[in-house]
Amino acid sequence: MSQSKRLLGNDSIRPLAQHERKVSMFGIFAIWIAANFVITTILTGMLFIPNITFKEAIIVSLVGSAIGAIPLSLMGRIGSRTGLPTMVISRGSFGQKGAILPAIANTIVLVGWSWIQAYMAGLSLDYAMNYIFGYSNINLFTILTQVLVVAVTIYGIRGIETTQKFISVAMLVLSFVIFYQLFTVYKVTDLLTMQIAENPAITAIIAFDIVIATAFSWMSSVADYNRSAKGEKGAMVATYFGYVIASTIALGLGAAVGGYSIIQGMEQTYDPTVLLAQHGFGLIASIVVLFSVLSTNAMALYSANMSLLSVIPAKSFWKPALMLGIITIIGALFKDVLMANFFDFVLLIATLYIPIFAIILIDFYILKKGNYEEEEIVSNTTGLYQYTKGFNIYAYVSYIGGALFALIFTYITPLAIGSSILTFVISGSLYWILMTVFNSNKQVLPSSNKENIG
Repeated sequence: MSQSKRLLGNDSIRPLAQHERKVSMFGIFAIWIAANFVITTILTGMLFIPNITFKEAIIVSLVGSAIGAIPLSLMGRIGSRTGLPTMVISRGSFGQKGAILPAIANTIVLVGWSWIQAYMAGLSLDYAMNYIFGYSNINLFTILTQVLVVAVTIYGIRGIETTQKFISVAMLVLSFVIFYQLFTVYKVTDLLTMQIAENPAITAIIAFDIVIATAFSWMSSVADYNRSAKGEKGAMVATYFGYVIASTIALGLGAAVGGYSIIQGMEQTYDPTVLLAQHGFGLIASIVVLFSVLSTNAMALYSANMSLLSVIPAKSFWKPALMLGIITIIGALFKDVLMANFFDFVLLIATLYIPIFAIILIDFYILKKGNYEEEEIVSNTTGLYQYTKGFNIYAYVSYIGGALFALIFTYITPLAIGSSILTFVISGSLYWILMTVFNSNKQVLPSSNKENIG
């Protein structure tokens, strides 16, 4: 094998042995800081204002992130315990063939995320180049940023961990610089006393629901990274606090920028760089956005590739990653529809994802007592997770029930309290009831627990 091929990522869906898990607690913390201090999260905070007050936006951001990070960390812990990527883990509850549909859906959604963020990075890099050199070409810079993302991703988890350590520190430093400058130039009291819209598009409860949904958007990826952690508990703690800190700061920054822009009579836009430029921070903002996209899109592309490998196993990691990378580069140039419906996209992810991971968490922690046979999930040698012809019908019934509930009470008859938490509870409860009452196939339990079922 040539030196260049050895340097490229060789990640696979097989369970990692303990000696292969080399990412430190700080490494996991850095990954989740960099992942969640992202342009789309800043954009979400911007769009909260003036629908709710700045104080409500901060409270919603902190509380929603703190609650949303709980199932996220629990899902990450499954990865740390089993050494398996997320979509392979889903075989334990959905069945060997039943897990194919969630994996395909996850690949498609993550590619969609990459399109949105690559375009926003292109906008920001275009601003920086125009500011410094007087040259503007948004499509070119969109392509260049995504090419950098692909270059990081094809090196696998090593590329992700190495870049995230530097990016996470840079993001935190730059965010505090912007906060300091904003609150030095403008009065905090102006934000706290500004009037909300006469006919707000969202309430504080719906904003809270969106923050929860944002946390769930990472559920499909968390085990892909935490499987490489040296320690199970340390990774769980690092994931929780990394997510909460980054999410709260990013949402708060977005709310502050959005609020000051309205106070100053500036035109609202989905490009935070434009608003920060009018505050005098355009170059700094463009760097923040570029870093955020490099980190988050590399993670999105990595997880999309791991999901694809769980459906179509390949001998190499980097070749399908390169193929998906080319798709994201091309797709990033066709972005306007997704940008115009950003909140709907986030809520759609919640609709698709929340039932899946409610089922997985109930299956692993309650029904399987925190134990999966890792090698068997991958190899399917004895059919322990085969269920009925490869499908767990109870998981699918629960998923469809939860997804229908989310669709109805998100899009058709929106609930005043939002639907994310209720969808999670209903999906998980339905699965637990069906598996407890109707499932008679005792072979689905791990062998270490067989003696307990008679």
